[in-house]
Amino acid sequence: MLQRQYRFHGRATLRHLYVQGKTVRNRALAVRYAANPRRQDSRLAVVVTRKVLKAAPGRNRIRRRMYELIRTHWPQLRPGYDILITVYEPRFVDMPADELQTLVLELLSQAHLLQSERRAS
Repeated sequence: MLQRQYRFHGRATLRHLYVQGKTVRNRALAVRYAANPRRQDSRLAVVVTRKVLKAAPGRNRIRRRMYELIRTHWPQLRPGYDILITVYEPRFVDMPADELQTLVLELLSQAHLLQSERRAS
């Protein structure tokens, strides 16, 4: 699980992200992100609504899988960003880990949130 300092706490902290954030999306996932100059580290939240999956254990499993995937790639993320991953399909409950990783990293790459893609200024 991702450390507490790297996660959002409460719904009110996401308000800025919903208003000011930019979005990159495919059919199954969306990544909303915004720079946060007041923080040194990035923060992350994963949202899986009841529309996606009625059963709470399934939603929690998807959320845990996403957090674990991001935790393993945390050093590659650019610091100082607020990131929200929204899940739109229930297939992530039993999707193979490598396919899940490909989808998530592809969206993070499109959002230019991976350090390996940092442009020289």
